[in-house]
Amino acid sequence: MIKKLSFLIILSLFFFEKIFSENTDIYKKIDLFGEVLKRINEDYVDEVNQSKSMDAAINGLLQSLDPYSAYMTPEDLAGMQTETSGKFGGLGIEVGMEAGVVKVISPIDDTPASKAGLKAGDYIVKINNVQVQGKSLMEAVNLMRGPVGSSIEVTVRRRGVKKALIFNITREVIQVQSVKSKLIDNNIGYIRLTSFNENSSKQIEKKIKKINKNKNLKGYILDLRNNPGGLLSQAIKISDFFLENGEIVSTKSRKTSENRKWFAKKGDLTDGKTLIVLINYGSASASEIVAGALKDHKRAIILGENSYGKGSVQSIIPLKNKGAIKLTVAKYYLPSGKSISEVGVTPDIEIVEGSNNFKLNTETDNQLNFAIKLFNG
Repeated sequence: MIKKLSFLIILSLFFFEKIFSENTDIYKKIDLFGEVLKRINEDYVDEVNQSKSMDAAINGLLQSLDPYSAYMTPEDLAGMQTETSGKFGGLGIEVGMEAGVVKVISPIDDTPASKAGLKAGDYIVKINNVQVQGKSLMEAVNLMRGPVGSSIEVTVRRRGVKKALIFNITREVIQVQSVKSKLIDNNIGYIRLTSFNENSSKQIEKKIKKINKNKNLKGYILDLRNNPGGLLSQAIKISDFFLENGEIVSTKSRKTSENRKWFAKKGDLTDGKTLIVLINYGSASASEIVAGALKDHKRAIILGENSYGKGSVQSIIPLKNKGAIKLTVAKYYLPSGKSISEVGVTPDIEIVEGSNNFKLNTETDNQLNFAIKLFNG
């Protein structure tokens, strides 16, 4: 009994010593930060705005975690217009950070950025001749904002292209019609989903019911290319439209009590008809959940290019100063148990863009043309 008690006392002392050591180290780092800040204020060549310096320090901490966590000042939060409402101002691109550089996740259909020729994977290096590298994501986004009708010059670097590309783009109010549909060859239902906003599932349900009336219908093409994602709830509902049962997606958090799973309800709206899903590097987040779930259940043929690999959940957490932090709180996992993060969804049939003149839904769209050929044999 005495030996057990002695062991518990030693273990407790070790535990508290470890916590004390970790806390002491944190306090030393805080003191070091204060010393650095003092030196900057006293010795830096130009006068420094201390408030902005602190904002940059907070944002640096968050962005060291992953490309999607960020700090929003009260001004950033107040001025943020969410894309999930289906209407917002700007260029029409979803952007993220990679190694300190602003990266285009996806240009949205029929927006100034898409019409100008920006592509998923482009790195934005200058905005109106202002170097973007070293700035936070919110700072870069603020540089892109401006009055509707005003012009902006965006300089990008593109994979496989030696010279920098310059685009002159006119800002517009962006109104996203997230769902478009048509009949191809009078026997293929084509549905294009450009984002997962609050009305997307209702729109898709209507389109499917309308297309289903065609007696010659062979199947469906669901086009998720250049779809940067959106609401998780919509991704779950849309996946469910094509499934009879089974898991759609799960999230795993640091807090096990917040781990969740979502399952399909009985009833495939398309009656099990052939389904081809188109994806590319601009397909991210909610798009990857839909494509991944349909692939894992062998419900669809996935065609195109590897998706972006954004498999994480961000929450907007308000702060006392009326600002907020966007913080990654969980990760998505497909029914197979695989994570999407930094890996993405691999297509069953890889078809890369055919040429530099490639444009979605035109004669140059070799990915869509290949999907149509699969239906027609």
